[in-house]
Amino acid sequence: MYPSKRKQLFGGGLLSALLFTGGILSASAQNADQAAGPDKAAAANADPDGLQAVVVTNRRPEGSQKVAGVVQSLTAEQLRRDGITDLRQLQVAVPGLNMANQEGNLEIYIRGVGSSNNTELGDPGAAPHLNGTYIPRPRGLGAMFYDLERVEVNKGPQGTLYGRNAMAGTLNIITQKPVIGETGGYLQGEVGNRKGHGLEGAFNIPLTSTMALRVAGYESKKDAGFKNMSTDAQASKLPPAGQEHNRAARLSLLYKPSNDLSVSLVGDTGKERGTGYPGSNIYRAVVTTGLRADDLDLRKQVYRGEAGELNNQLDGLQGKLNYDFGPVTMEFSASQREVDFLQRNASSEGVAYPGLDLSTVNYDNYSTVYWQTKSKSKIYEMRLASDTPSQFKWSSGLFHFKEDQQVGYLSTSDRGYCCFSGTEFTMPVVKGSSSAAYGDASYDFSEQLRVFGGVRYSEEKKYRYGIGGNWALTLGGENWDCCIGTRLGTPGFVPALLARPNFNLSEVTTPAQIAQFLLEGTKTPGERDTLVAQIQAIANGSNPNGTCFTRPDISNGKSCPTTNPGNTNGGFSYANLTIPTQQVGSSKDSFRDWRLGAEYNIDRNHLLYGKIATGHKSGGFNDSFNGSTIPETYRPEKLVSYELGSRNAFTLFGRHAILNATAFHYAYDSQVFQDLTCINMDTTQTPAQCKGYSLSNRNIGKSRIDGLETEAKFVLPNRFRLDLNVTLLDTKIKSGVVADARAVDYSNGGKSPLIDLAGNRLPLASTFNLASRITQSIDLGSGTLDWQALVNYRSSFFLTQFNERDIVFLDGKRQTALQAGFPDKQNGFATVNLGLGYTLDRYRFELWGSNVFNTEASQKALVGPSENIRFLNDARAYGMRMRYNFE
Repeated sequence: MYPSKRKQLFGGGLLSALLFTGGILSASAQNADQAAGPDKAAAANADPDGLQAVVVTNRRPEGSQKVAGVVQSLTAEQLRRDGITDLRQLQVAVPGLNMANQEGNLEIYIRGVGSSNNTELGDPGAAPHLNGTYIPRPRGLGAMFYDLERVEVNKGPQGTLYGRNAMAGTLNIITQKPVIGETGGYLQGEVGNRKGHGLEGAFNIPLTSTMALRVAGYESKKDAGFKNMSTDAQASKLPPAGQEHNRAARLSLLYKPSNDLSVSLVGDTGKERGTGYPGSNIYRAVVTTGLRADDLDLRKQVYRGEAGELNNQLDGLQGKLNYDFGPVTMEFSASQREVDFLQRNASSEGVAYPGLDLSTVNYDNYSTVYWQTKSKSKIYEMRLASDTPSQFKWSSGLFHFKEDQQVGYLSTSDRGYCCFSGTEFTMPVVKGSSSAAYGDASYDFSEQLRVFGGVRYSEEKKYRYGIGGNWALTLGGENWDCCIGTRLGTPGFVPALLARPNFNLSEVTTPAQIAQFLLEGTKTPGERDTLVAQIQAIANGSNPNGTCFTRPDISNGKSCPTTNPGNTNGGFSYANLTIPTQQVGSSKDSFRDWRLGAEYNIDRNHLLYGKIATGHKSGGFNDSFNGSTIPETYRPEKLVSYELGSRNAFTLFGRHAILNATAFHYAYDSQVFQDLTCINMDTTQTPAQCKGYSLSNRNIGKSRIDGLETEAKFVLPNRFRLDLNVTLLDTKIKSGVVADARAVDYSNGGKSPLIDLAGNRLPLASTFNLASRITQSIDLGSGTLDWQALVNYRSSFFLTQFNERDIVFLDGKRQTALQAGFPDKQNGFATVNLGLGYTLDRYRFELWGSNVFNTEASQKALVGPSENIRFLNDARAYGMRMRYNFE
């Protein structure tokens, strides 16, 4: 059985009333007209009372009240006032959105749909974008979170409009663009708790009458929200996981020689440094104390070994060319993005639970996990669209994506563990490509009624080559006693990972070659590592049984052989070595996405719509083993969405207001669940018996999701504003029988009992989610004072698909999930963000706080044998900032 960190263990009536209410209220508000750009769209949505329909990008900028779907857009100013300084915090303002950072990878779930697969085995289920361009690897996406125009979350499948992996929806980060003919910018500095400080600025430079340049950059630094509880002299000095030090810069160029032609270029670079983003393993604490996660302080960690370390380099270049031919407009875009990510997880014994004697912890244990990802991706898209007033409007395009990826993973088991020293999955070659053709059109039957539809055809190819499996050393002592241990990963250790000189295991067959292959997995040995000294003699042929020596930390009470027959030259009585196996896989898939719908304008301020849309998430790989029955690949997942909605602008008590409602039903098919599959079938027995199991991805699930979303914006007396967003979700797994990885039986080759997930709720999906924002502005002196409060409430949700069901072991023994150490329910919780600001001419002063009551909540979990790892929301952060706007 291979460690689960790598394998990601699980990872109408109200609407009618709202439609009726929106239809009978007086319609005097100005609704958003479709505009050619965000500035014009914003102007068209201006409201004398301060209410503004948000601009969104639905392949072209338009007012949110004209979009047949649910898109939540937050401007840069709103994000700043909300105290949202980290991309993960976006979920407090967007109901139905769940974001977690697992080992540097941002995982996005929308309405309970997403993917926790962050290795080369799969892809995200909600598609991240930067300026409308797809981001294949969301590692370090937060380093782009500066000098923004707005951030958009488009909910529901976007297969025809945005294509690849937009099954759950899209997240689009839109940066500020250069403005021709204007000189200006801003400089902003801030300080905060957790030793936080930051600096951000941008400047717009008009180069000519047809060209402008924008320069932007930022730096931020803050300490972790975790606390090191270790009592060891050395371990107590280790900085906790989660420290951040990020830097980034961006150059944006706009060239517009005429109204018909515009060319834009955006180049960016960023660096992430810190102590990484591992989670909090609560398994031992729960088993020992019987407490649930809600009763523990998950941020109090017992660190040992070495500190976590993160190094991530991000570079990107985007280019767009727009030309208006008259009846047709053309847009061509090209993008290149590189990621170079390396992380060593902070080593931890888990939570410092009540009753734990910290003096008994073995701090001389350097077991940890190393991650490496290198990605180079290129994206090209050509789009044509009609550009003349007509009943019939259309667009069509071609899309091509290509990614060359390299990935490395090594989990080390230190402290003389018998027969096992690590697990490695390293792929020097991972290739992926996707090509698509699409078309979308609408037809106006009248001024009130229009229909729309679209189709997209995609072809995908994937290939990978590398190695995967365990490093196992069984080294015998006197009288063939098992076993003398091996140290691996002690201070100074650097794994080879992608720097290995050889990945072709067909050339690794003899004991000497196997020993050499193990040695090549180490780039720099640790100062107390023993692996090199123990098996170097096997690799160079000087002693086929290696070199036996003992130390208190590896002897396990055994002694080196002195009398065993045949043993000479100080070797072990036997030395059995195991290395990973060859991993080669390829897949090819094709699928069609489509949408069909209609819109009906009761008048300019009341829109009804209905639509059906589909989305797919790409298939992927399974790790393969000699003689295993694991399928090499799994197929794409598919989702069909049925949606009915209403968008209404009206006057309430003489003031403008917005009230929108959307009901939806998802049919989720070919859903991927992780299952245990035999990897070592012993055919010498009758009947054949499996001697080993590993997790694999299988298309064995079906689910349904029903929901209702409402959005309301009100202008109140005394310059108050109230925004309410509510999401209701009812999710249910309809079918899916898998092995229960919580009950792995190692005495039976790693076999587990089956569990039927039917009837369970989808993980990470709260039944009720509310985001409420109240703001007020007050004239004070020569400036304006404003304040606001953002409150988010999520009802309880499950972190895995097991839903805390009882565990029935192979021997018939039954335990509750809590008794076995696997509670996976997050109770309902609320978070509060506060902001206070004062604007005086070009100056802006702000006090801000996020999660001000320091609510602790799990955003996702990994569950497997002896593992219940939680990834948490950010701890309380607060500070003050000053901003100066240049003209």
